[in-house]
Amino acid sequence: MSSKSAANKKPKNEAKLLKEAIRIGIMYSEKRGVVAFDPNDSQDAKIEYIYRLLVHDKQVQPLAKADLSLVKMKHKLVMWLYKQLPDGHALK
Repeated sequence: MSSKSAANKKPKNEAKLLKEAIRIGIMYSEKRGVVAFDPNDSQDAKIEYIYRLLVHDKQVQPLAKADLSLVKMKHKLVMWLYKQLPDGHALK
């Protein structure tokens, strides 16, 4: 019997959490004054930028270079938001 740690646990609402993490990540980035996203920017570009900014600001642990992929960046954003949600939140 193996137990998953909180860091490896896959949240139930991962797609909704990702959408919300991107929304909040955009607000965070723009509030810091480091970027102004364009409506034509791809979702993937936004994810990568937000991930790199959060790593720079020490909000998330960086991925190892060998593990650096869009899929893992998405998961990092999801977990970043998930850990901040209060117990009982609709997305938790």
